[in-house]
Amino acid sequence: MPISEPAALLEWARLADEGPFSTLGLLDRLVYDNPEPLVALALLAGATSRIRVQTEVLLAPLREPTLLAKQCATLDRLSAGRFTLGIGLGARRDDYEAVGVDVHRRGARLEEMMAVMRRVWSGEPYDAGIGPIGPQPARRGGPEVLFSAFSPAGIRRAARLGDGFLCAAHLADAESLFRSTETEWRAQGVSSGDKWPGRSGAIWPMMVPDRSADSSNEDVSGYGGGAPAPR
Repeated sequence: MPISEPAALLEWARLADEGPFSTLGLLDRLVYDNPEPLVALALLAGATSRIRVQTEVLLAPLREPTLLAKQCATLDRLSAGRFTLGIGLGARRDDYEAVGVDVHRRGARLEEMMAVMRRVWSGEPYDAGIGPIGPQPARRGGPEVLFSAFSPAGIRRAARLGDGFLCAAHLADAESLFRSTETEWRAQGVSSGDKWPGRSGAIWPMMVPDRSADSSNEDVSGYGGGAPAPR
């Protein structure tokens, strides 16, 4: 999505909703010139009727878990179950320094947060003397959660805690990451005869005139620090 052109987001979403695409994704950073993804996806969900909306990926450790659970449940409910929470850690130290979160504990913090969010989405009382936190998500047990990871520890976390794996890596690395994830699923008792948990890949297509392509390439390169996106 054109993060440098917020006014164009609605047009992009409507075009994608009419076309062959299955999902709209928005990236997440804090110290970066991008719209906050949950707020922006709520707007896009209201402007579309078919296409799914997804964070790709939300840097969850930057946020407070109880409020994040409520925000995700709200988006899932208002979009009639079209929301997927793509979740990950990120690696930019400045994002964590801006909110006072220890970047070295981000993996442990994410695991703690998932336990809190699953409890909120269950509809049970939050704690002794604290009632349930609504709204109930459209999907029983909470929105679909796909973990993005690159390290062995992250892939193990995805297999234990997620509904699937979101491969936000370069295509050249996708095959090995998917195979590693399948190995971890088997270790968690998912056999090859069962339905595998969800697997998703990320591509950044350009639905823009040629005059806008250079600007979009700058966005992709600036965020990811890699090669320009293919046209």
